[in-house]
Amino acid sequence: MKKVVLSLALVAVLGLSFTSCRETADKAGDAMEDATDATGDALEDAGDAIEDTVDDAGEAIEDTIDDAGDAMEDTMDDAGEAMDDAKTATGDAVDSAKEGANDMANDVKDAANNAVEGAKKAGTDAVDSAKKAGNDAATKAADKVKGL
Repeated sequence: MKKVVLSLALVAVLGLSFTSCRETADKAGDAMEDATDATGDALEDAGDAIEDTVDDAGEAIEDTIDDAGDAMEDTMDDAGEAMDDAKTATGDAVDSAKEGANDMANDVKDAANNAVEGAKKAGTDAVDSAKKAGNDAATKAADKVKGL
Protein backbone atom coordinates (compact mmCIF):
# COMPACT_ATOMS: atom_id res chain seq x y z
CA MET A 1 0.00 0.00 0.00
CA LYS A 2 2.93 2.33 0.74
CA LYS A 3 4.35 1.74 -2.69
CA VAL A 4 1.06 2.62 -4.34
CA VAL A 5 0.78 5.89 -2.43
CA LEU A 6 4.40 6.81 -3.03
CA SER A 7 4.10 5.97 -6.72
CA LEU A 8 1.01 8.15 -7.09
CA ALA A 9 2.74 11.01 -5.26
CA LEU A 10 5.73 10.68 -7.58
CA VAL A 11 3.46 10.82 -10.62
CA ALA A 12 1.75 13.92 -9.23
CA VAL A 13 5.05 15.64 -8.52
CA LEU A 14 6.31 14.81 -11.97
CA GLY A 15 3.13 16.12 -13.53
CA LEU A 16 3.40 19.44 -11.66
CA SER A 17 7.04 19.94 -12.46
CA PHE A 18 6.48 19.54 -16.16
CA THR A 19 8.34 22.26 -18.04
CA SER A 20 8.46 23.39 -21.63
CA CYS A 21 11.89 21.95 -22.24
CA ARG A 22 11.81 18.99 -24.50
CA GLU A 23 14.52 17.18 -22.62
CA THR A 24 12.80 17.78 -19.34
CA ALA A 25 9.53 16.70 -20.91
CA ASP A 26 11.12 13.46 -22.14
CA LYS A 27 12.63 12.86 -18.73
CA ALA A 28 9.29 13.54 -17.12
CA GLY A 29 7.61 11.16 -19.57
CA ASP A 30 10.16 8.48 -18.79
CA ALA A 31 9.72 9.10 -15.08
CA MET A 32 5.95 8.89 -15.47
CA GLU A 33 6.28 5.68 -17.40
CA ASP A 34 8.59 4.26 -14.73
CA ALA A 35 6.19 5.40 -12.02
CA THR A 36 3.29 3.79 -13.89
CA ASP A 37 5.23 0.55 -14.25
CA ALA A 38 6.18 0.66 -10.56
CA THR A 39 2.56 1.31 -9.63
CA GLY A 40 1.43 -1.60 -11.82
CA ASP A 41 4.05 -3.86 -10.25
CA ALA A 42 3.04 -2.75 -6.76
CA LEU A 43 -0.62 -3.40 -7.53
CA GLU A 44 0.22 -6.80 -8.96
CA ASP A 45 2.30 -7.66 -5.85
CA ALA A 46 -0.53 -6.48 -3.62
CA GLY A 47 -3.01 -8.63 -5.59
CA ASP A 48 -0.74 -11.66 -5.26
CA ALA A 49 -0.37 -11.05 -1.53
CA ILE A 50 -4.15 -10.74 -1.14
CA GLU A 51 -4.69 -13.89 -3.18
CA ASP A 52 -2.16 -15.80 -1.04
CA THR A 53 -3.83 -14.51 2.13
CA VAL A 54 -7.27 -15.53 0.88
CA ASP A 55 -5.96 -18.98 -0.09
CA ASP A 56 -4.32 -19.43 3.34
CA ALA A 57 -7.49 -18.27 5.09
CA GLY A 58 -9.61 -20.65 2.98
CA GLU A 59 -7.34 -23.56 3.85
CA ALA A 60 -7.44 -22.62 7.53
CA ILE A 61 -11.25 -22.48 7.41
CA GLU A 62 -11.42 -25.86 5.65
CA ASP A 63 -9.06 -27.37 8.24
CA THR A 64 -11.15 -25.92 11.07
CA ILE A 65 -14.36 -27.27 9.54
CA ASP A 66 -12.75 -30.71 9.06
CA ASP A 67 -11.53 -30.71 12.68
CA ALA A 68 -14.98 -29.68 13.93
CA GLY A 69 -16.59 -32.43 11.83
CA ASP A 70 -14.14 -35.01 13.20
CA ALA A 71 -14.80 -33.85 16.76
CA MET A 72 -18.56 -34.04 16.15
CA GLU A 73 -18.24 -37.58 14.74
CA ASP A 74 -16.14 -38.63 17.74
CA THR A 75 -18.71 -37.14 20.11
CA MET A 76 -21.55 -38.91 18.32
CA ASP A 77 -19.63 -42.21 18.41
CA ASP A 78 -18.97 -41.78 22.14
CA ALA A 79 -22.64 -40.97 22.76
CA GLY A 80 -23.71 -44.05 20.78
CA GLU A 81 -21.34 -46.23 22.78
CA ALA A 82 -22.64 -44.76 26.03
CA MET A 83 -26.21 -45.50 24.94
CA ASP A 84 -25.25 -49.07 24.02
CA ASP A 85 -23.56 -49.49 27.41
CA ALA A 86 -26.63 -48.13 29.18
CA LYS A 87 -28.87 -50.46 27.18
CA THR A 88 -26.68 -53.43 28.05
CA ALA A 89 -26.58 -52.45 31.72
CA THR A 90 -30.37 -52.07 31.77
CA GLY A 91 -30.80 -55.46 30.12
CA ASP A 92 -28.41 -57.02 32.65
CA ALA A 93 -30.32 -55.40 35.51
CA VAL A 94 -33.64 -56.71 34.16
CA ASP A 95 -32.17 -60.18 33.74
CA SER A 96 -30.77 -60.07 37.28
CA ALA A 97 -34.13 -58.92 38.63
CA LYS A 98 -35.91 -61.75 36.77
CA GLU A 99 -33.39 -64.26 38.06
CA GLY A 100 -33.72 -62.90 41.59
CA ALA A 101 -37.53 -63.06 41.40
CA ASN A 102 -37.39 -66.63 40.09
CA ASP A 103 -34.96 -67.62 42.85
CA MET A 104 -37.21 -65.99 45.46
CA ALA A 105 -40.30 -67.73 44.04
CA ASN A 106 -38.48 -71.05 44.12
CA ASP A 107 -37.38 -70.42 47.71
CA VAL A 108 -40.98 -69.59 48.72
CA LYS A 109 -42.23 -72.70 46.93
CA ASP A 110 -39.62 -74.86 48.65
CA ALA A 111 -40.49 -73.33 52.03
CA ALA A 112 -44.20 -73.93 51.42
CA ASN A 113 -43.54 -77.53 50.38
CA ASN A 114 -41.40 -78.05 53.47
CA ALA A 115 -44.13 -76.55 55.64
CA VAL A 116 -46.74 -78.86 54.03
CA GLU A 117 -44.47 -81.89 54.51
CA GLY A 118 -43.84 -80.83 58.10
CA ALA A 119 -47.57 -80.39 58.69
CA LYS A 120 -48.28 -83.82 57.12
CA LYS A 121 -45.65 -85.43 59.29
CA ALA A 122 -46.92 -83.65 62.37
CA GLY A 123 -50.48 -84.74 61.50
CA THR A 124 -49.37 -88.32 60.91
CA ASP A 125 -47.40 -88.30 64.16
CA ALA A 126 -50.43 -86.87 66.00
CA VAL A 127 -52.72 -89.55 64.51
CA ASP A 128 -50.21 -92.24 65.39
CA SER A 129 -49.84 -90.85 68.90
CA ALA A 130 -53.64 -90.68 69.26
CA LYS A 131 -53.99 -94.26 68.00
CA LYS A 132 -51.31 -95.43 70.40
CA ALA A 133 -52.89 -93.50 73.26
CA GLY A 134 -56.29 -94.96 72.31
CA ASN A 135 -54.88 -98.46 72.09
CA ASP A 136 -53.04 -98.02 75.39
CA ALA A 137 -56.22 -96.73 77.02
CA ALA A 138 -58.22 -99.63 75.54
CA THR A 139 -55.60 -102.09 76.73
CA LYS A 140 -55.62 -100.62 80.26
CA ALA A 141 -59.39 -100.68 80.32
CA ALA A 142 -59.43 -104.28 79.15
CA ASP A 143 -56.82 -105.21 81.74
CA LYS A 144 -58.92 -103.57 84.47
CA VAL A 145 -62.02 -105.37 83.28
CA LYS A 146 -60.15 -108.68 83.34
CA GLY A 147 -58.71 -107.98 86.73
CA LEU A 148 -62.05 -107.48 88.31
